[in-house]
Amino acid sequence: MDWLCGAAFPLWLEHGVDWQAGAFHEELDLATLAPRVAFRRLRVAARQVYSFNQAARLGVPRAADAVALGLAFLRRHARQDDGGYVTLFDLSNTPTDLTRDLYDHAFVLLALAHAGERQAASDLFDYIEASFTHDQEGFHEALPNCLPRRQNPHMHLLEALLAAGERFSDTRYLDLADEIVRLFASRFFQRESNGLAEFYDSALQPVRHEGRFIVEPGHHHEWVWLLCEHRRLARQYGRAVRDTQSEAAGLMEFAERFGVRSDGIVAGELWSDGEMRQSATRVWPHTERLKAVARVAPEKVGAALTAMFGFFDGAPRGLWRERWDGGFVAGNAAPASTLYHITCAILEVRHDP
Repeated sequence: MDWLCGAAFPLWLEHGVDWQAGAFHEELDLATLAPRVAFRRLRVAARQVYSFNQAARLGVPRAADAVALGLAFLRRHARQDDGGYVTLFDLSNTPTDLTRDLYDHAFVLLALAHAGERQAASDLFDYIEASFTHDQEGFHEALPNCLPRRQNPHMHLLEALLAAGERFSDTRYLDLADEIVRLFASRFFQRESNGLAEFYDSALQPVRHEGRFIVEPGHHHEWVWLLCEHRRLARQYGRAVRDTQSEAAGLMEFAERFGVRSDGIVAGELWSDGEMRQSATRVWPHTERLKAVARVAPEKVGAALTAMFGFFDGAPRGLWRERWDGGFVAGNAAPASTLYHITCAILEVRHDP
């Protein structure tokens, strides 16, 4: 935990928090540690609340102050009178995009759950159910509505619902989590290939290109971990839920067979027949693979750790190189949004460099 608590959290608390403006920076330059972009995103605010709440639990100085700052940002600048949250801001924290995005709302719910904000989480749950519920199945991508639909926002909403259900011991979060798992098994998971389609039409049919659809191995691994969490909480609360072990095994088999190189690098995108679509990748699929193998294939944890740590080499301690494309890409910045992924992975295995 030394890299996370002794380097990453302190660095981001010092340089990644705009203490004066009461917000978070989007990224940090690897050379100067300075922010470089002139906007803020709702998802970064929510993810940093999650990350710094974990830091506070681990006793990192000033982390609790950063959580309070982030919650104030969400309450004062992001939340609107209708109960929804807007997606984009300028550096004065003024909203510049009033879209309500389901993916972002899922992360706000995750942040509120981990921070113990019971009433705010309950209000947001009500808003999501009332405003985002699709008239067929699942949830709208955004408000105003748009296509294609994606599994990804549903996946992160499941993550947030599980966190809220456990934190508040409230079965309505777990009831909706059960519905999303049912949707995963009936719509998102494609049994003929063991693939998880990324994009869908309005009726949640996969968007196909000459019969194939796009998959991301990192999301396969992420769902494996979430299905394990769903089963864990079902046992904890004595709930009867759908058995998804065969689907999880199928996801894992596909991702490991087609999406992971011999050196542990996880591909960015594949076609549903296993053909490579985009070998270029980022840190986050490697964090999600680590979480998944920790639950279902512990013999692979060492290799998954080595692959993830490779992204840390060559960057200032506490930061990382974000991209790989046949080799590590010489990027100039570490995105703040990735800290959430790395935090989740290290806390899952309690081991870092």
